[in-house]
Amino acid sequence: MTIRIEQSEAVNNAAPVVEQKNKVVGEEKEELVLDGGFVVPDKVVSSHGFAAPDINAFGNSFRNYNAENERQKTVENLYREQHTTQTLDFVKKMRAEYGKLNRAEMSIWDCCELLNSVVDDSDPDLDEPQIQHLLQSAEAIRKDYPNEDWLHLTALIHDLGKILLLPQFGGLPQWAVVGDTFPLGCAFDESNVHHKYFAENPDSKNPIYSTKNGVYKEGCGLDSVYMSWGHDDYMYLVAKENKTTLPSAALFIVRYHSFYPLHKHGAYKHLMNKQDEEDIKWLHIFNKYDLYSKSKVHVDVAAVKPYYQSLIAKYFPEKLRW
Repeated sequence: MTIRIEQSEAVNNAAPVVEQKNKVVGEEKEELVLDGGFVVPDKVVSSHGFAAPDINAFGNSFRNYNAENERQKTVENLYREQHTTQTLDFVKKMRAEYGKLNRAEMSIWDCCELLNSVVDDSDPDLDEPQIQHLLQSAEAIRKDYPNEDWLHLTALIHDLGKILLLPQFGGLPQWAVVGDTFPLGCAFDESNVHHKYFAENPDSKNPIYSTKNGVYKEGCGLDSVYMSWGHDDYMYLVAKENKTTLPSAALFIVRYHSFYPLHKHGAYKHLMNKQDEEDIKWLHIFNKYDLYSKSKVHVDVAAVKPYYQSLIAKYFPEKLRW
């Protein structure tokens, strides 16, 4: 599977980071080869040239939670656990515990390398090490948005919170780290994947938590909302508390990129404020690269490392508390 983008003028001018090759497949076509050797065939499909592939690495449509295979069983079991166990009280406890940021001190790149041993059991589209997904997303965005270096870095860091699966970070179960996210303290919208399992969640029986607004006020802003605990919220806390200089849209992407009920189905919009409405525009752009760049074609990590290290130095301190 490959990601297809148009050779825009901006890309053609980026000679230091893009090579061009010819490849014959029936007929001669030009391809872009990213720094890491991630091949991107040329195809004009949108204003930014990105063409979503039709199928994932397993031969199914993307985010198909009904396909009958062994991986889908793993995915559904994860959501069963997540939906029955994640409560508002649980989230408050996890935020308080992990908000201490006292488990490690390391750089962003050190954290990227830790993800070599992580595979996301909630993902029906890929079973590759996470560092490859991060670089595939970042490199694809880099070609279409060459001047938005903050967005390249956001793609690199967006899943770093998955280190919560590792023993030194608590070895949390997959249902407490990965999967689509959703608000706690208000009703579980039916757009949540495998919604039926919320029936066993204690919060669904709470007379306040089971209402549309729950404990929140309409327009309160998503930053005031408790989200299900996982890698998104953890990395958001890490970036924010370590004083990153990334823009607000970057932090919005980090915290809500798994919030599919919102950015795919439009649920929970009544909780958004004006800043959220601006930031979600970037999340919509980011999401197609996050979802459709998942591939069995690996990026050459050593080749792209210097570029991303320069961005890390620009937007983060050398060492972060985790």
